[in-house]
Amino acid sequence: MRVRGHDFVRRHRMLRRLREWLLVTRFNRPIGTWLLLWPVLWALWLAGDGKPNARLSVIFVAGTFLMRSAGCIINDFFDRDIDPHVQRTRDRPLAARRMGPGEALILFAVLVAAAFALVCQLNTLAFKLSFVGAGLTISYPLFKRFFPAPQLYLGLAFGWGVPMVFAAHLGAVPRVGWLLLFVAIVWAAIYDTQYAMVDRDDDRRIGVHSTALLFGDMDRVAIALLQAMMLFGLVLAGRSMQFGRWYQLGLIAAALFFLYQQWLTRTRESEPCLRAFLNNNYVGMSVFIGILLDYQFR
Repeated sequence: MRVRGHDFVRRHRMLRRLREWLLVTRFNRPIGTWLLLWPVLWALWLAGDGKPNARLSVIFVAGTFLMRSAGCIINDFFDRDIDPHVQRTRDRPLAARRMGPGEALILFAVLVAAAFALVCQLNTLAFKLSFVGAGLTISYPLFKRFFPAPQLYLGLAFGWGVPMVFAAHLGAVPRVGWLLLFVAIVWAAIYDTQYAMVDRDDDRRIGVHSTALLFGDMDRVAIALLQAMMLFGLVLAGRSMQFGRWYQLGLIAAALFFLYQQWLTRTRESEPCLRAFLNNNYVGMSVFIGILLDYQFR
């Protein structure tokens, strides 16, 4: 009976550790992975002219999952003394001291090593670009401490998979690839500003920068301008690729979701702002479906 009891305690402890690992990697909240993945999927279809390479698709999709989780860990590591003062983040494993910094760094290293094994299978240009992406991922959490618009830097980190996709497919990054990177940066600024609107009071109190604080009372106007810029960038990308009505319908759907987000954030209350942030998943999906159908019915 004593042995069985010991085994039960050991299994219980292991399950608790697994739960903390799931929380710190955000596997229980896949919205961040989807927001990171949609531009990668756009790029995979454009770089492959509607027929993306299967092997490269697996590498980039798996790499997106791994690097998003690694990014969450390193963000929580740097913010472990800040997150306890923010209502939304105070229960994160590192903030609540249910996980030590050393354990988090080991888990981070494992995920980065797995991602590195994937990029080793890419061509030289994509391999070199991956080091830039890793640097962006690791350094982003520090930017909110001094850079007034860290959401733009986040967009660069989130969108860096786009030029990597084109480099892996074509051995070079064409203009449409850089244009899609610009779109990804602007899009991240949109949804992460909405996300930052949830924490605006806490961020102001603890001295953390965000575009929600930078834009102030003009936040919804600034987001509307960014939304227009993103749609314009996608229109230019569509013209470059000679897309037709299916792609245009996808952009119209994305524009309607943007209008819905403006309606949600009209009161600037935390819960509707969070819902607006989550709604961006449908924006990325709409653009991707438009690309997919345009290639399908050409």
